[in-house]
Amino acid sequence: MDALLTRRSIRKYTGEQISESIVKDLLVAAMSAPSAQNQQPWQFIVINKPELLRELPNCSPYAQMTANAPLVIVVCGDTQLEKSKGFWVQDCSAAIENILIAANHLGLGAVWVGLYPREERVNAVRNLLGLPDHVIPLALIPIGYPAETKEPANRYDASKVHYNGW
Repeated sequence: MDALLTRRSIRKYTGEQISESIVKDLLVAAMSAPSAQNQQPWQFIVINKPELLRELPNCSPYAQMTANAPLVIVVCGDTQLEKSKGFWVQDCSAAIENILIAANHLGLGAVWVGLYPREERVNAVRNLLGLPDHVIPLALIPIGYPAETKEPANRYDASKVHYNGW
């Protein structure tokens, strides 16, 4: 529960590099997410080249922190892997949340930068990374050792809980 309840969106990083073993741990966590009919329609692009990291802010007005992150994972849906049409968004979102929670547990900071369904953002990332048409970038996940701290947010709201109907 601690990794869930203390997770916050972190946009400032120290610049310290992230080891390959930690990157693999994050991807293992992502691919452990549930998916409709176990279709696992995800693809992951790991970006750690500084020149690409500096280009990503041009793809979304909310991606400025990528220029200073040591790592970005692009979570994509692969429509050729779908068994349940349209569920790739939910499946990949579950993978993203697993990355965010695992990053927090590992002492890293991360933030979810949405791309899909904004066509201009999807196309910008698709063009930058040379993605095929059947691979849709859902989000960028900048990750790094945090250079900022945030207190846990208590977002529980009992007024949004309904039992057995509205």
